[in-house]
Amino acid sequence: MKKIGVLHGKERSFPEAFVERINSKKVEGIIAEPVKIDKVMQGEPSGYAVIFDRISQDVPFYRAYLKNAALCGTMVINNPFWWSADEKFFNNCLATKIGVPVPKTVILPSRELPPDTSAESFANLEYPLDWDGIFKYIGFPAYMKPFAGGGWKSVYQLNSKDEFFEKHAETEQLVMMLQEEIKFEEYYRCYCIGGKHVRIMPYEPRNPHHLRYVADFKPSPERYKQMEDIVLRICKYLGYDFNTVELAVRDGVPYAIDFCNPAPDAEVTSVGQENFDWVVETAANYAIELAQNHVDNADNLTWGEYIKRSANKQKLF
Repeated sequence: MKKIGVLHGKERSFPEAFVERINSKKVEGIIAEPVKIDKVMQGEPSGYAVIFDRISQDVPFYRAYLKNAALCGTMVINNPFWWSADEKFFNNCLATKIGVPVPKTVILPSRELPPDTSAESFANLEYPLDWDGIFKYIGFPAYMKPFAGGGWKSVYQLNSKDEFFEKHAETEQLVMMLQEEIKFEEYYRCYCIGGKHVRIMPYEPRNPHHLRYVADFKPSPERYKQMEDIVLRICKYLGYDFNTVELAVRDGVPYAIDFCNPAPDAEVTSVGQENFDWVVETAANYAIELAQNHVDNADNLTWGEYIKRSANKQKLF
């Protein structure tokens, strides 16, 4: 019997529906359940062919559990090794190499020194930074956001140098990105599952959170195909099995704004019933496919094109 487990936190609607949908299909040799952990011993298998991870980004214990499970042959959605290494600034850098338009972006050292460091730890850092060069490159208005992590925590819209310095002083030890504002005509949030299934959803980030999926943007077939190709290219190179990509369309060009979302919102009350049903059904079918193709004691993880080409010493782009 191949078991599919879902590892989750306080989230309920998606994990419960995901388990129910898999089990309702009554696929021979496949069952699904919430992951159960009572001990974690090094090098010992988890008992799951597939684990859908929805929480390890917030719980280091779970991330360590998943790496051990993967080492013993579990297919983890998403790859916990790559997820641990990835962050938003790298994603933007990668996008510039694979032909995906992104806002102009710089990364900034933290306003306060990290623990166990002193000024001597930063002998290679010029001070002050070339603020004039940075501001000329990015321009205002601009956005400042953490280089890693999700959601809208510690995100600032900035209109001047003075406002930047005022808000940057609040960021403490966070490493921040400063990013060009894309004044968009249309905006889309796109699910990508299994590197092949894409759902493009009109999205209005300027609305209150519960109304952001209430938007009436209607892409042409050509625009839809253009956005689908961008989403697939990004997820192919990153190697994420379950991700969302946000696209802001300015002057007919879709810019990838945020595309490091390996545990994206799938709550029915925010994404809406139609999108929720698509995500549950598609994720359930993909997990079943993975379980059926699972090979015991093998590396069953998905590795992105960037990593695969690096490992094989191929030309990266």
